[in-house]
Amino acid sequence: MRTEILGIGVDCVTNEEALKFVLDTIKENKRENKIIVTPNPEMIIGAKKDSEFSNVLKSADLVIPDGIGVVMASKLNKIKIKERVPGCDFTLSIFDKIKFREGTVYILGAGPGVAKKAKENMERKYPGLRIVGYHDGFFDEIEEKSIIKEIESLKPDVLLVGLGFPKQEKWIYRNKALPVNLSIAIGGSIDVMAGTVKRAPEIFQKLGLEWFYRLIKQPSRFFRMLAIPRFIGAVICEKIKSPFKRR
Repeated sequence: MRTEILGIGVDCVTNEEALKFVLDTIKENKRENKIIVTPNPEMIIGAKKDSEFSNVLKSADLVIPDGIGVVMASKLNKIKIKERVPGCDFTLSIFDKIKFREGTVYILGAGPGVAKKAKENMERKYPGLRIVGYHDGFFDEIEEKSIIKEIESLKPDVLLVGLGFPKQEKWIYRNKALPVNLSIAIGGSIDVMAGTVKRAPEIFQKLGLEWFYRLIKQPSRFFRMLAIPRFIGAVICEKIKSPFKRR
């Protein structure tokens, strides 16, 4: 079941429900490359100005509510989102579930050496996890062809792409023909897995204030964070206008 927020449908799923979707897809092993995206308020605002990005989000097989702002916005709808599903936590829960099962992973994204470190850390944390390949997010057209050939050869079950939005979502969509079971846009989660970026303290996570913690640690993100009040304003304006649209 989906709820619509500023024209983007978001699935009303819990972490466990989203995880079941992943495990079922791996088990079916149809190699249909189902796409999972994790929009937050900044991404949804960005989609209003980028029709290609908007179309990718709308066509995704599973759209999980990463940002707390998305969850709060859904409270104004008849169909409400049950809980926030942070992309990083969701990825780690996948690792935990497939570590003793059939299921392989390929990591694409982040800076030089970061994906390699993420692989090492995750395979140490989740013994039995098989990350069969990786590549950083800095590549030209020639390297990209090589990456695609490697993925085609390895045929991982899960392709994790962290190139930053909207690049990662567009890249996944353009490469929909890859023989994988799932492609997941995971933003900065590779840096977290590698240990180059720290998650917000648990209290910030529980209160849905990770964005505020990141702003404190990186004041340079201030102008990016302005997307949050723009998002809130846009949601409120849409709700005010909607009764008039139905007349």
